[in-house]
Amino acid sequence: MTNLGTYVTVGVDTHLETHVAVALDQVGRVLAQRSFSADPPGYRSLLRWSRALGQVHAFGIEGTGCYGAGPARAARRAGHRVIEVDRPDRRTRRARGKSDPVDAEAAARAVPAGTATGVPKNRDGNVESIRALRVARRGAVRIRIQVANQLHALVISAPELVRENLRQLSTRDLVTTAAALRPGPALDPTSATKHALKILARRHQDVDHDIAVLDDLLQQLVPHACPGLLELFGVGTDTAGALLVTAGDNPDRLHSDPAFANLCRVAPLPANSGKTTGRHRLNRGGDRQANAALYRIVLCRLRYDPPTRAYVARRTAEGLTKPEIIRCLKRYVAREVRHALLT
Repeated sequence: MTNLGTYVTVGVDTHLETHVAVALDQVGRVLAQRSFSADPPGYRSLLRWSRALGQVHAFGIEGTGCYGAGPARAARRAGHRVIEVDRPDRRTRRARGKSDPVDAEAAARAVPAGTATGVPKNRDGNVESIRALRVARRGAVRIRIQVANQLHALVISAPELVRENLRQLSTRDLVTTAAALRPGPALDPTSATKHALKILARRHQDVDHDIAVLDDLLQQLVPHACPGLLELFGVGTDTAGALLVTAGDNPDRLHSDPAFANLCRVAPLPANSGKTTGRHRLNRGGDRQANAALYRIVLCRLRYDPPTRAYVARRTAEGLTKPEIIRCLKRYVAREVRHALLT
């Protein structure tokens, strides 16, 4: 029977096959500990077990973007507050040891202590679809680059007859020419090299087709997810997709412009100590994909946007270097992007 007078905070240490949960009461005493399977029946059992202990205050879950995505989604759908918890730092682990119950208890204590306040991304909307497609596209692009490098490397070391015909071709022409090669039945070095070139070229074409299909799907999804984002100068489908994935399906969790800038690695951090004051350093945390997207937007504006070019001229006259100006512009673009995401 549920004890309505007890407020329960549940910490969950997530893994591939099982999740370990520890429940604390409102004064920090451990109420119970239990392991659950990492599947929908296990998630339902976790929720029933938590409610039986008292009135659930919040769930602190590790890895809500990976192994913890399932329990986080189930808890959110049940109407509970979910907080994303980072794994314990090395100092804490050295002092307290490492085990699943210890990590789960640390996740539970991080919620009332205020050390964990992150709201996890929702993973049940258009942005989650965009994220999945971008994962596949990013892998396909890497494969295409690898295959192109292999093609050029084979041409360099190929027998003279093959090398002279292919060495001056661009990657696109090399792929087209190599895919049409007819090696013949023999397996001498020349024929074997032609076989290898043909197989690599066909692989390049297949991956190229996959990328085109994924691009077409993203062209349909990204405008539907946030049409206002594509209206910003210099924002295309690829950069918009990267920024949408960073924000998630619930961009309202980004409570301020500095918070989003910090997430995109464009918020300066204070670096003062002793007699050193007024100094800042670059933020090395956050999402690298979002930072790269902001950088591409700024490069586009530097070339084609008259107000941006005028800003650069003014700031250059004030003594700022080009990298410093780009950092300022990225911070400005991040503010624009957040407002578009919230619209």
